Amino acid sequence: MNEVTQILQRIESGGPTAAAELLPLVYEELRTLARARMARELPEHTLQATALVHEAYLRLVGNEAQTWANRAQFFSAAAEAMRRILIDHARRRRAQRHGGDAPHLALEGIEIVAPGDDELLAVHEALDQLMRHDAIKAELVKLKYFAGLTTEEAAGVLKLSVSTARRHWEYSRAWLFRETNRARRADA
Repeated sequence: MNEVTQILQRIESGGPTAAAELLPLVYEELRTLARARMARELPEHTLQATALVHEAYLRLVGNEAQTWANRAQFFSAAAEAMRRILIDHARRRRAQRHGGDAPHLALEGIEIVAPGDDELLAVHEALDQLMRHDAIKAELVKLKYFAGLTTEEAAGVLKLSVSTARRHWEYSRAWLFRETNRARRADA
């Protein structure tokens, strides 16, 4: 059992210093995940990789009682936390762009929208649908798209063969492409 897994077990059993011991061990890997995800964002994105790591870490080991069986499950939860943070951030930015609480005015066909947030929200909504359809495929997408893992790494986390993970990834990409395009046509 590696050191991270041992510390995760101590966190679960209420070890008072375990969370503080965990951060130095996982920080660089979490930053790598965050940098990979942030590389896909627009250059003017206001959230930085370091802030994403810190926010995700706080959500993971904060006040809520979380349990992880092992290191892979912890990083899967980290990928999910980063995804949710980016979704929340995109929603806040979109609301501000669209006036927040201000009264809405029609400007005859002029709409100012950053495509990155809309794409992220479309993928999020389609991913929620995929989760209801096939949870394993949805988890694979989260690990690859939001955490930046390779197919081989994601297969290891999900305990799938690499060939099965590749098939699931191809199916999921096509499914998400179809659903996000369907949503765009409905919005137009």
